[in-house]
Amino acid sequence: MKIGLDDVVAAETALSHVDGEAGRLIIRGHDLEELAGRVSYEEAVAILWDGLVPGSSDDLRARFGAARVRAFGHLAGLGPQLGGLTPVEGMRLLLSGLPDVDEDPAALAVGGAAVAAAMAVRGARGLAAVAPDPSAGHAADLLRMLRDASADAGEAAGLDTYLVTVLDHGLNASTFTARVVASTEAGILSAVVAGLCALKGPLHGGAPGPVLDMLDAIGLAENAEPWLDDAIGRGERLMGFGHRIYRVRDPRADVLKAAAGKLKGRENRIAFAEAVEKAALTVLERRKPGRRLDTNVEFYTALLLEALGIPREGFTPLFGAGRTGGWVAHAVEQVKTGRIIRPQSRYVGPWPAEAA
Repeated sequence: MKIGLDDVVAAETALSHVDGEAGRLIIRGHDLEELAGRVSYEEAVAILWDGLVPGSSDDLRARFGAARVRAFGHLAGLGPQLGGLTPVEGMRLLLSGLPDVDEDPAALAVGGAAVAAAMAVRGARGLAAVAPDPSAGHAADLLRMLRDASADAGEAAGLDTYLVTVLDHGLNASTFTARVVASTEAGILSAVVAGLCALKGPLHGGAPGPVLDMLDAIGLAENAEPWLDDAIGRGERLMGFGHRIYRVRDPRADVLKAAAGKLKGRENRIAFAEAVEKAALTVLERRKPGRRLDTNVEFYTALLLEALGIPREGFTPLFGAGRTGGWVAHAVEQVKTGRIIRPQSRYVGPWPAEAA
């Protein structure tokens, strides 16, 4: 029996492939590096949805813009209920408030995820929701709704790169959860809410924030190597390094590092983070010889989102907003199989006593 379903093939998909040995992520026939930093989120979603989601060849910028407006109409009245909730809890509440019946449910899920993420992050801080601008690009409008201020072109490009990078990543826990729910024909919105619930867990989508906690504790570049060496000596895990699937460098780390590098010189810690990364790889090679523990997506996710002014408690909602396009594609793909997901379990409990 495979605990955690390791190496068990549970679905066939044309959407993405993760090659952990080669450090390669393929999105619908494209290496990640062909898309991230080169195309907008809308263009990447169009590639992922091609021939699968109805109307995937239409202008997704316009469809997502209109969907954000519809979503805001449904969700604006829920703002007062966000008090006391964490951003990811608030996002879960808001997404649950979207209707199953809509003229364009796939676009509503994506537009609604962006609105819900922004509202939830602001609501957790006691700030009023910002209405969407349907004429703006998806990433630019998401930043504007988060900050109540327009993003410049460099910032919008940075967030676009992030959203494309996290769009899809094989049959991870949240995507598998979304497919299970979709297989019951519960609908796209229910599948997306389920995906977010799985993403909420610290073992899946909640890891980038602690990267910043680690950088806070290190403080200065000259402290990095001794601090990291001591942490490993205490048996602690270095946040942002190592991955369950990748045995070499996570390809998403490189595209996000490049995106973060374009924001150098602003109010951020990117140069400091590069020094910490170099020290961490040195320490890991010395302390754990024979094990390839390289930089993963979480490290430069944290630095990029911090440089964009996103509070660390908002990182998981932003991850969810980006991954929603992938959840939608997987939900539709799963429904087309016409088969409910129903694995077997092995009973290890007590048996009834035999009758005398």
